[in-house]
Amino acid sequence: MFTRAGFEKTWQYIGLFKEGLICTVSLSALTVIFGFILALFLAIFRLSDIRPFRSLALTKDGHLREQGALTRLSRFNPFNLFASIYVEVFRATPMLVQLFIIYYVVFGNVQLPTFKLFGFIRFERFLPGVVALSLNSGAYLSEIIRAGIQSIDGGQTEAARSLGLTQAQNLRHIILPQAIRNILPPIANEFVTVIKESSICYTIGVQEIMYAVASTKGAIYRVAEPLIIATCVYFCLTYPTSKIIAFFERRMSRGTKR
Repeated sequence: MFTRAGFEKTWQYIGLFKEGLICTVSLSALTVIFGFILALFLAIFRLSDIRPFRSLALTKDGHLREQGALTRLSRFNPFNLFASIYVEVFRATPMLVQLFIIYYVVFGNVQLPTFKLFGFIRFERFLPGVVALSLNSGAYLSEIIRAGIQSIDGGQTEAARSLGLTQAQNLRHIILPQAIRNILPPIANEFVTVIKESSICYTIGVQEIMYAVASTKGAIYRVAEPLIIATCVYFCLTYPTSKIIAFFERRMSRGTKR
């Protein structure tokens, strides 16, 4: 049960929750930035048509083979295969397992700097958390970005080619601006999800909000009141974020409405 005395005791450790708030925001912001960059490359890989053995589909006299092992090998796209395997693996395995593999296996024998960010965030624990969350978020965001790119009419690509634009220029100036407008709502949802999923990083000692809950619980031997405060902090983070993204979504959609 909740008691006034319990909240008063919990309030004595409000500084831990403030530090947890700073850590959670930093963790989520870096995850979204690095996750989006990774997702963009993965989406491009999934949509690429790079086939190093394309020529094997042709016979000696230049005719296209209808079937056979060489035909199948000519369709092999290493970039698409890598991106597909990456996305499926990270989407099909638990986030906690991925976090532990990154922290205990990948960074297990790596001597990271032991300084503290903002005076309290331990870098050697914070960095593996950012990496794990970014790798996981990138897998989900890549599918969102790929769907957004594929939603753009192919005729615009043909028009860009007729104007002499390269594939990179077409992607940067024509496709991506429209795709981002289309995928902004799901990206916002992913950002909110990252804020909530960052709570799992307390299992490796990252000083975010749930770490503050665990520390307060150990000090006052009560868990209900710290959890209520943590819930309020998470709500104050996610709700305004959703509204801000919705505002920018409306601003970006003004030019498309008639």
